[in-house]
Amino acid sequence: MSRSPWPILYEDNHLLVVVKPAMLPTMGVAQDRPSLLSQAKTYIKQAYNKPGNVYLGIVSRLDAPVTGVLVLARTSKAAARLTEQFRSGSVTKTYLAAVSGQIAPATGSLRNFVRKDERHRRMHVVDAESSLAKEARLRYQTVRQLPNICVVEVELETGRKHQIRVQLAHAGHPI
Repeated sequence: MSRSPWPILYEDNHLLVVVKPAMLPTMGVAQDRPSLLSQAKTYIKQAYNKPGNVYLGIVSRLDAPVTGVLVLARTSKAAARLTEQFRSGSVTKTYLAAVSGQIAPATGSLRNFVRKDERHRRMHVVDAESSLAKEARLRYQTVRQLPNICVVEVELETGRKHQIRVQLAHAGHPI
């Protein structure tokens, strides 16, 4: 069997669950740049001696600088079922982030409006009335307090691009 370039936590005929390393994009990069999706397709092709194209569905992604667990669907049926579970909220995703400073209160929620700045290709917190603003909501709970750093558990209520980083930085606690 072929070795994967990242740890595999679970694998069967329907799913591939892996640990995405930091600085590796999940997908959506030029063909000559590595991504988790392209590496996973190569792994499946080699491990199972598959001819032709390999299907893998990304149903949830992590930003390139982030490490974490990703579930990839190995069939379109699995992708459809996972997508529905994420859409309906029957799946919970939990994130851990080490942030600057001490968050007060230790447990709470953040609600902002965010918009992509196309010119600078960045997400920003904007006024609710701002053109193309989308609501971003998350809940957080402090897991550990250190002198200048706080580790928080984050649960998203909405799924906006770079939401956790943007909202926590806007609250004065950059990751």
